[in-house]
Amino acid sequence: MAYQVLARKYRPQRFADVAGQEHVTRTLLNALEQGRIAHGYIFSGHRGIGKTTIARILAMALNCRTAVGTPGRPDQEPCGVCDSCTEIRAGNSVDVLEIDAATNRGIDEVRELREAARYRPARDRYKIWILDEAHQITDAAFNALLKTLEEPPDHVIFMMATTQPEDIPQTIRSRCQHFSFHAVKFDDILAQLRSIAEQEQIDAEDAALPLLAEAGDGSMRDALSIMDQAIASAPLVGGKPRLEAEQIRELMGSVPNTVFERLMEQISAGQTAAVIEELNGLLNAGNSPSALARQFVRYLRNALMARIGGENTDLLQISTDERARAARSAMLFSEEDLTRFLQVMLRTFDDLNYRQEQRFHLELGLVKLVHLQRLLPVEELLSQVQGQGTGHREPGTPQGTGYRVQGTGSAGQASTVTAPAARASAPVAARPSPFEADRERKVSGETRNAEPAARALSPAESVGRAAAEAKPPAAVGLAEPLSEATDGALALAPDAPPDLDRIREAVCAALGREGHETAANLIHQGGWAQQGAAIQVQLAVGKTMLALTVNAEAEAICRKTMRAMGATQKIAFVPSENGAKAAMKDAPPPMAGSARSAAMENPLVQKTKELFKADIRSVLDLRDPN
Repeated sequence: MAYQVLARKYRPQRFADVAGQEHVTRTLLNALEQGRIAHGYIFSGHRGIGKTTIARILAMALNCRTAVGTPGRPDQEPCGVCDSCTEIRAGNSVDVLEIDAATNRGIDEVRELREAARYRPARDRYKIWILDEAHQITDAAFNALLKTLEEPPDHVIFMMATTQPEDIPQTIRSRCQHFSFHAVKFDDILAQLRSIAEQEQIDAEDAALPLLAEAGDGSMRDALSIMDQAIASAPLVGGKPRLEAEQIRELMGSVPNTVFERLMEQISAGQTAAVIEELNGLLNAGNSPSALARQFVRYLRNALMARIGGENTDLLQISTDERARAARSAMLFSEEDLTRFLQVMLRTFDDLNYRQEQRFHLELGLVKLVHLQRLLPVEELLSQVQGQGTGHREPGTPQGTGYRVQGTGSAGQASTVTAPAARASAPVAARPSPFEADRERKVSGETRNAEPAARALSPAESVGRAAAEAKPPAAVGLAEPLSEATDGALALAPDAPPDLDRIREAVCAALGREGHETAANLIHQGGWAQQGAAIQVQLAVGKTMLALTVNAEAEAICRKTMRAMGATQKIAFVPSENGAKAAMKDAPPPMAGSARSAAMENPLVQKTKELFKADIRSVLDLRDPN
């Protein structure tokens, strides 16, 4: 008898022998027991997982001549020894016809099938057609089969096996029972390979069979085909073939995963030269760049799954040794790093499919992985700077309190740094929402204006009060303070030109008293100029930031303060994104005791300015005013 390959020799002949498809075999056995036999079935799924095999077993169970409950057939499983079972297994039954739909796909063949379905079976109970690769049938042929499939004779059953069920028209699918097959699990394939190795008297290394099971990629037939090839190339030891892992890798053109583990360690250490030398040795040994990239992508995927779910997760369909190896590589990197690595290598693998210089692109992809290690998240970088500038944070000091400094670096990119506030000696209660604080400030504004003089003054308020109490020289044309309605501002003489410095101090002081300290600091740093009958203030912010900082309420305070001083000019605030650096260079120093002054003196801010070669554009005071 001619040699029979393992995939055919060990093809399951009973439902119980099918591995990895329990949800299908259980349903079919229950349907046989209850007599609920459909006239059409669609079996879909991955290649080599048992679709056609189960169709044959179901045909044997339907036409088996041995009665259920007898010693030869205690349950719904086919007996396997009667004439019907034997002929179906051999493929020469006159009542069970297996048709290759990829070849017989036209309307003429389907018309012949439809005509043959009118006649009763020659001997068995049912006339069964098994259509393999059913998605290859043309639409016209499916339409010709539609009426027969919808209302077939009682003795006719259609079984269609396909890897692409979406290509079968919906009108056909809706008239059949659809069973979706699963990819066979790694453990099921490995158990089957070990059973076959024992029956074939094959000596195999511990790592050899797991390597074959992994190469099957969910397909039992693929794993058995590779095993057949490995047995043929295996050396004979004591008259028995011996499967070795190294020999199987050489046969499949793959490299051991220890190479990729070593590559990951070199990438983690930032050793670009070692990575390239390792790749050079692999390529010089004759390995294909595309095959190496494919293996490395799979290894990175396994490392990422090990990082996400742990070493024993079901996401890893690999052997125990490979699980441990993937877990060791995963511990060298964060989940974000492994995600970026996988993205880079997937893109590299795609490039290799249509690039001529595959080696160069693979080398470039690996060098990118090394350089990705040098890219730090901004949060991590700033936390390191914060640790150098401010030292250890007291346990009672809440995180997130302090100054938020926004600036522009040398390349024009925006950067944000948060500096901690002064540490309190006692634990600080949680700060309320800034929106709630702003709402309370607006509601109780009049109450705060009536506070006694003994209340502590804010930094901007202190500057305004000092300007109000100072005795101005007569040369500048200033009069005595008018009344309490001016809130400490100095009134201007009617005929004197506007003193921009005095107006600046008074406006900023009024804004500070009303809670607009950010606007006060921004306006104090702005460029003031007389433009005809108006005063123009050029601020070192963009249009969007200007609308958020100097809002309508702040502008109303500015106009009210100027009217109280007797100034008749209008005031206009102009954004200046392009001239921000020049405006900041010519701007006066920040007000003493202000949030901007405190932020600029903070060692964290100074370190950040030096690191990014940046300028401070705006400072938002996030400290609790109480």
